[in-house]
Amino acid sequence: MRAIEIYWNGGLAASTLSQSSSSISKVHQRCLRFNRTKIKAVASSERSREAVAHEEEEACVKFAFVSSVFLPDGTPDVQLRKACGGQKLRDIMLDANVELYGPYARPLLNCGGGGTCATCLVEVVEGKELLNPRTDKENENLQRHPKNWRLACQAVVGKPDSRGMMTIQQLPEWKAHEWNYRGLPPNEEEEEEAASISSSSA
Repeated sequence: MRAIEIYWNGGLAASTLSQSSSSISKVHQRCLRFNRTKIKAVASSERSREAVAHEEEEACVKFAFVSSVFLPDGTPDVQLRKACGGQKLRDIMLDANVELYGPYARPLLNCGGGGTCATCLVEVVEGKELLNPRTDKENENLQRHPKNWRLACQAVVGKPDSRGMMTIQQLPEWKAHEWNYRGLPPNEEEEEEAASISSSSA
């Protein structure tokens, strides 16, 4: 099993670790960073208006979609996309030709976005604050899954003017690697929060 480390510094640093059985352990690091547009103040009011207009045009959410399998050279297969907020994650992925359903891609093998089949699972590695809370359908279908796993057909990405960055693991049930989160994994983090709440109430 290989591991990928996520760094919360505005970019995705993917580290692929060689298998433990190898005599020499090599670490290959590749960083994927999104360039952020910086608007600087200028003396000309016309330039300022142009800068503001450009910033408004660029209102979007940027995505790094990570495939469930590695490339032949052992590095993560990551697709970079961007889309306007206010849409369901399912629609964004399908419009961008990003694999979502895997073996359930045929029409009769999934519910087409109704939230009943739970075949559009994704793992939200980064940017979960941009999504709406879990719906009742998600709470019903994802009881045995980590809290950062979502149904793409139920997850709405921000609002039309939202900006941000998300890292999405495709087909998390089929992935050949694990994410090394900086800090506690999602389940342990929630357990710790619950424990602290119970201790404070006592």
